[in-house]
Amino acid sequence: MYTIQEGYAPFREYQTWFRICGNLHTGRTPLVVAHGGPGCTHDYVDAFRDIARTGRPVIHYDQLGNGNSTHLPGMPTDFWTPALFLEELDNLLKHLGIEQDYALLGQSWGGMLAAEHAVRQPAGLKALVIANSPASMALWLSAAAKLRSELPPEVQATLLEHETAGTLNSEAYKAASQVFYQRHVCRLDPWPVEVRRTFDAMDEDPTVYHAMNGPTEFHVIGTMKDWTIIDRLSAITVPTLLISGRYDEAAPEVVQPFADNIAGAQWVIFEDSSHMPHVEEREQCMKTVSNFLTANL
Repeated sequence: MYTIQEGYAPFREYQTWFRICGNLHTGRTPLVVAHGGPGCTHDYVDAFRDIARTGRPVIHYDQLGNGNSTHLPGMPTDFWTPALFLEELDNLLKHLGIEQDYALLGQSWGGMLAAEHAVRQPAGLKALVIANSPASMALWLSAAAKLRSELPPEVQATLLEHETAGTLNSEAYKAASQVFYQRHVCRLDPWPVEVRRTFDAMDEDPTVYHAMNGPTEFHVIGTMKDWTIIDRLSAITVPTLLISGRYDEAAPEVVQPFADNIAGAQWVIFEDSSHMPHVEEREQCMKTVSNFLTANL
């Protein structure tokens, strides 16, 4: 087994919670895991701790505003930017003393953040895993609209009715949204407890998600709605693994620019998964990531 250490990294006047599974001082390049959202918690990507069984330390953290880190429900929308979370990630790497040697895995929004980090070509970044992430929000919205159009007509009608009326907190809207989530976010039924824990936490404090994304995965009206990294991807030079699921809301056309513009990028599509292969096909996903890291570090 492996040791577990939790702590806080001071960031500005706030605190970033982190957890280390394994020993940072064995000479193995550690894997840092950035969760999605924006506004999720580390819980739903907890499965990546399995990689620590191979002897590679794995670091999870909760991004500012979420989980065990400082919550800031009163902050204005323009406080929540990619630049803020890039600064937080840099701060965490320095706090842990690993800024000269680390691998980075980002899931969904975390992969967007990881790509933003990687295009700056930080000296210590040795390998990159972008899991279930869009290269632009325009592509994401287009894919989401297509997937939404394939939902049962009555579900589509309910979604539109409540979006038009602005009644996005209604039980009917949440139930209709869940039909989409069950198809394209996590196809396990019931959802694993750690996935449920993240969604419950977001319901409790949706500050970051609402500011940057919007009320749902397919109704994006937040500050990220015009985001793209496509024109900067050629700056990524480290070994890169792309992950997505066959039924993923991050549809193939959403991931394709990463494959087209990052030299040598490998892409694995999990045939029985949607947006969370790390829980939907946990064993195979962990083996895929671990083998990639072993081959490149």
